[in-house]
Amino acid sequence: QVQLVESGGGLVQAGDSLDVSCIDSGRTFSNYAMGWFRQRPGKEREFVTTINWNGRSTLYADSVKGRFTISRDNAKNTVYLQMNSLKPEDTAVYYCGASRQYPSTNSRMYEYWGQGTQVTVSS
Repeated sequence: QVQLVESGGGLVQAGDSLDVSCIDSGRTFSNYAMGWFRQRPGKEREFVTTINWNGRSTLYADSVKGRFTISRDNAKNTVYLQMNSLKPEDTAVYYCGASRQYPSTNSRMYEYWGQGTQVTVSS
């Protein structure tokens, strides 16, 4: 069973950095590829980035490439999202998800989701 909990969101200014993390309290974390998605009010959940099971392969949306970095620590059952040079358009609720397929940019391919963490970037 996978149980995901995100943390680390908050309010920052444009150009700032922010790290968010997602911990799996289950015992099968390393069996899954992990992804970060975001959802803005009135919009569909949007792919941000994904990482394969051992952390050796990643994929990013063009909108965050070069600014965001995903990583994972299987010993800690945790996936991280480091966000640099934040923009107001990065404001969203950020969700982590677990998928048995990699790479997947489609939210329907993710079996488990966390509750989300709000990231707000002021201009």
